[in-house]
Amino acid sequence: MKRYKYSVLSDIVKKFDKKKVVVIGDLLLDQFIWGEVSRISPEAPVPVVWVKDEGFMPGGACNVASNLTKFGAEVSLVGIVGDDEKAGILKGQLKGTGIKTDGIITDKTRPTVLKTRVIAHHQQVVRIDRERIDHVEGKYFKKIQDYLEENIKSFDGIIIEDYGKGIITPTLLKMVVPLAKKHKKIVAVDPKEDHFSYYKGVSVLTPNHHEAAKAVGFELKNEKSLIRGGEKLLRELRAKVVLITLGENGMMVFEKDKKPHKIPTLAQEVFDVSGAGDTVIAVYTLGIISGASPTLSAHIANCAAGIVVGKVGVAMVERKELLDRLKKEAERS
Repeated sequence: MKRYKYSVLSDIVKKFDKKKVVVIGDLLLDQFIWGEVSRISPEAPVPVVWVKDEGFMPGGACNVASNLTKFGAEVSLVGIVGDDEKAGILKGQLKGTGIKTDGIITDKTRPTVLKTRVIAHHQQVVRIDRERIDHVEGKYFKKIQDYLEENIKSFDGIIIEDYGKGIITPTLLKMVVPLAKKHKKIVAVDPKEDHFSYYKGVSVLTPNHHEAAKAVGFELKNEKSLIRGGEKLLRELRAKVVLITLGENGMMVFEKDKKPHKIPTLAQEVFDVSGAGDTVIAVYTLGIISGASPTLSAHIANCAAGIVVGKVGVAMVERKELLDRLKKEAERS
């Protein structure tokens, strides 16, 4: 494993401040209903949940945007919401975060994506999804295109967050990738496992181990098959970098014409992997646009992921936490 001086690592993280990133993706509103179960319904063999509390959180691409703001980045969010009460709640949740929402388009024909989780005694009882997943097109796609073309020069990097809810389509990528190349902007993609064919020509792809295995069509059961799979993705998608996250085993960086680079996990304890992928793509992208190499950016992102999996729930990493962890790792090496 390559070792870095703390001064090198901290200089890169300090450059995250004021970097301008646009996050394009599916905007979700997560609803949580907490309650208690004391009996089974006489109408059907299901638990009756007595509601004690409820709340909302921005999800999907919003979570990546929130991760970026924790490091001082200036973030613009591009996506689709409906003309409904849930859109108002989502925008209200985003208000005050510093995230720019002028790229959020209202589509009166679709609902705001809502995921309702009913939780009783610390256990999820049921999840209810309200959504439409057909592709965004026509005048709504044109509005997204116009926004990106008008603002592309002001962005340092682009992140694509694909949750399969209709906004990330082959048509969108065929517009975004050439536009980004023309203006020399990085395009980083957090992929949907069924959509890998969409992402040809992007700068970096950050699949997890299972998504990568499904994309290449064979199990990544050891380092040999992992290397074969990563190199296949790199070649077939014509990407500059493929960064495969391996959970408790760290991550591996694949670059064209270079040997794969394995980065071992830095997590001391793993409580919850929720949101780790969002942290990785946010920190990695900030690293690249701050002048770090793919390997150095991945090392910093790996440290951030090691922090977030040690927290419960969809958590985020603060700048000071990351700098402290980077210092500890540099001193240990």
